[in-house]
Amino acid sequence: MAWTTRGLHVTLGALSALALSVAASGVLIAQTATDKAAAGSASAPCPGDNGGLVLSPGFCATVFADDLGHVRQMVVAANGTLYVNTWSSRYFKSPPPRGGYAIALRDTKGTGRADVIDRFGVTSQEGGTGGSGIALYGNAVYAEENGRILRYARIAGEVVPSQPPQVVVSGLPLTGDHPMHPFIIDSRGNLFVDLGSATNACQVENRIANSPGVNPCIEKQTRGGVWRYDANKTNQAFSPAERYASGLRNAEGLAFDAEGRLFATQHGRDQLYQNWPKLYTAEQSADLPAEELVELKAGADYGWPECYYDQNQQRLVLAPEYGGDGGKAVGLCANRQGPIAAFPGHWAPNALAIYLGNKLPQGYRGGAFIAFHGSWNRAPLPQGGYNVVFQPIANGKASGPFVVFADGFAGRYKEPGRAAFRPSGLAVAPDGALYVSDDVHGRIWRITYNGDGSDKVTAAAAASAPAATQSTAATPPEGIHPDAGRAPAPLATPPGATPQQVALGDRIFHGEADNGACSGCHGSDAGGSPVGPPLNTGHWLWGDGSLASLRDTIAKGVAKPKRYEGVMPPMGGSPMSKEDLDAVTAYVWAVGHAGKR
Repeated sequence: MAWTTRGLHVTLGALSALALSVAASGVLIAQTATDKAAAGSASAPCPGDNGGLVLSPGFCATVFADDLGHVRQMVVAANGTLYVNTWSSRYFKSPPPRGGYAIALRDTKGTGRADVIDRFGVTSQEGGTGGSGIALYGNAVYAEENGRILRYARIAGEVVPSQPPQVVVSGLPLTGDHPMHPFIIDSRGNLFVDLGSATNACQVENRIANSPGVNPCIEKQTRGGVWRYDANKTNQAFSPAERYASGLRNAEGLAFDAEGRLFATQHGRDQLYQNWPKLYTAEQSADLPAEELVELKAGADYGWPECYYDQNQQRLVLAPEYGGDGGKAVGLCANRQGPIAAFPGHWAPNALAIYLGNKLPQGYRGGAFIAFHGSWNRAPLPQGGYNVVFQPIANGKASGPFVVFADGFAGRYKEPGRAAFRPSGLAVAPDGALYVSDDVHGRIWRITYNGDGSDKVTAAAAASAPAATQSTAATPPEGIHPDAGRAPAPLATPPGATPQQVALGDRIFHGEADNGACSGCHGSDAGGSPVGPPLNTGHWLWGDGSLASLRDTIAKGVAKPKRYEGVMPPMGGSPMSKEDLDAVTAYVWAVGHAGKR
């Protein structure tokens, strides 16, 4: 049985304060973390503010490094050197770093903060863009770089490789929704690399309402799975032949357990309601489908795109693009591989680390830490994720429900365009420390255990209570946006519209009326995100910014974005009436002209 949580309409602030136990029926029930923590150790207080985080009892954090760029995944060498990869793709609009995209970090003074930071590898001047994946094998550092996996051999004693890189694999796909390539290497040199899907659900028209699935999904021949290569060889070229497992929409987190089993996280699909409003409610779509932790097996199919995992029913069900009826029909999904654990929808599991050491209390040994990058599409519920959870595992199976282990990364705003930090990578050091990376500002935290060993697996205290339409959390160390809270300044009324229309459009935009979902992509401040462009600058990618032009763009949608990742379905994916469309158009016009009054 896959462990999950039922009744996920509980607020995320409350959820992070829960330690979950199991009733005799196998259905999870809630128990407060305070009840379970009562018998915990009297840990020494942490010396600082934990870098703005709240942590499970017994743990402390320091800011190991900061302002490194868009840090993705990490790995720690036996000598304690932390190697990280950074990325400068179309997801990120900031300038590329000076020097190579790979970084070696060392704490030579034992302060808990890196004092030696060296960049190496391909630079932007050489055409580099960096990437997500990084690993160690033999005496070399392996790093993803713009559709390739490169090997940087190290001479004995070297921390920073001095030799030019060799190409291990080239030609990895870079198009579509998921151009990143996390990977992992086992002790024999088998290199497993994630090739995320190019589309949301393999539709004829990606993310467009009522568009059926391509059948069979040709995309699965080259995407939506894990491929296997040989880390001992060079100049291998990507092809469909090396596919190891399929049906994985985006398996960014990869880790081995002590027995050599390979596990992966899966990002579930998006937009059930926006694409199929006759089959799902907005609330169902906010929770479904689950994010997953799966055990990878050669030749297995984990369901995407024909199936998705419903954590409330605890089973794979048929997707609407392939004949699904809103969650009842199972069909071919009965023969697909389900997860060992499930998590709330759209939290975005970007990294996985299984703890194999003995430095932490017994309950953490053999379990999985998962970094959730954070959601953009949980409207009308609060956005979620932006945290690190711990999932107990025994004998390759989930042995209990997950708890939120570290929270407070996002700061005031749990949304992609405004979050202070977003967890993106995890690595466990030989001394038992857990490193967590962020790809917004390039911060890395070092989390250590400070107790006497008696602490139980217990959720971190809630960062703070959530706001009405977006979750809030602890104030980040560097402060918050000056416009904290959403108390917008009065907006101009477009010619021919009314203030009442602007006010209604505001509520629809922010998911407070008629199941609008605009702020998920464009941000609650209309300042944009990696998914959708800003609307508050007065600059328009489509049309001239007039009411008529804006109305036409919203009504027709944007099937092929020019610069951003998110496809916008007609009407923004919401079944808006003509009156709703007029109101949202008026609000978007007003936001775009806010600085021109």
